[in-house]
Amino acid sequence: MLKKCLLLLCLAAWGFAAAATPIIGQGVTPAAEKMVRQAVARLAAKVEVDSIRVAPLPGFYQVIAAGQLMYVSADGNYLMNGDLLDLRSKHNLSKAAWARFRKAELATLPASERIVFAPAHPKYTISVFTDVNCGFCRELHKHVAAFNKAGIAVEYLAWPREGVTTISGRPTPTYTEMVSVWCAGDRRAAMAAAMQGQAPKPASCANPVKQQFAVGMKMGVNGTPTIIAADGRTLGGYVTPAQLLKALQQGD
Repeated sequence: MLKKCLLLLCLAAWGFAAAATPIIGQGVTPAAEKMVRQAVARLAAKVEVDSIRVAPLPGFYQVIAAGQLMYVSADGNYLMNGDLLDLRSKHNLSKAAWARFRKAELATLPASERIVFAPAHPKYTISVFTDVNCGFCRELHKHVAAFNKAGIAVEYLAWPREGVTTISGRPTPTYTEMVSVWCAGDRRAAMAAAMQGQAPKPASCANPVKQQFAVGMKMGVNGTPTIIAADGRTLGGYVTPAQLLKALQQGD
């Protein structure tokens, strides 16, 4: 697990750096923050730390960096990754921490910059990181009308699986297509057409595609579609309307 964590951190350091102010929880002193940053830097020097909180595990800090959740010891000498379980309550404390972090990050992405398919009075709202060239994303979109009928609003966020730029620094083809969708005169129609395999008319404008991709990376998104509930829970990738409704109701 640590080897996987190290690999992902290094890849993130190579291809992505967050610019937002990190979340520093109550009880984390400036000295503790500095220590945590130094500890993470031993694994990957360029990785940005996105959140530091006092962990439920005594003597450790809970850290989120480059889409990874880790626990760093108070002396900076030990790092663990993986789920932290409370054996008394049988709760997964790491899942709860991720949900809280995702909810906060989603709040930074304005509703006006999402592509929304919603009923008049939705009971539930989901955020979906999507890629217009992803087969499972296209299959999921076929259920949008059924989702809406069940009272579920679908808010699309851009997450081109190829990334934003190639190794040579040029925009990736999928990023370019998704920018065209977000810059279309009718973004909903452009998204619907793209999900049917119709390439959007090339367009450019000030757009949120790069920012949405970056936030997805911070939240640990590593594939599409990724469905996230309003409370920050991840609800899977491709799901049927019945499966999605059941998952949402479990959070009521």
